[in-house]
Amino acid sequence: MLFGTFDIVHPGHLHLFAQARKHSDYIIAVIARDKTVERVKGRQSKNNELSRLRKVKKYKIAELVVLGNLRDKYATIKKYRPDIIFLGYDQFVFVDDLITKLDELALKRTKIVRLKPHKPEIYKTSKMI
Repeated sequence: MLFGTFDIVHPGHLHLFAQARKHSDYIIAVIARDKTVERVKGRQSKNNELSRLRKVKKYKIAELVVLGNLRDKYATIKKYRPDIIFLGYDQFVFVDDLITKLDELALKRTKIVRLKPHKPEIYKTSKMI
């Protein structure tokens, strides 16, 4: 399971999914909701959540692409019970209590894998918008 805004799908994102693919043959991409993006990043995304969801689906880089839950940030994890949660090199929001929450959800075997960046000086959405 991989979480992100994916405002503009760029080579950095494709590299992220390729790294995840080395660990799993079934990837669920969870697209951040518009309200979540605004709250976390302090700005609106360039593209709305449905547009971002469609774009990730179009690239066929995940077997399942879903929107995150507005009320419960862990609802998607509860529903799909992933074996692995992939984190981008720059993802730190909601991460602090992730291990504790996985224990509470009886997902102690779920691994957390931090993925490496791919040319972040070039391929970072905030630098491209």
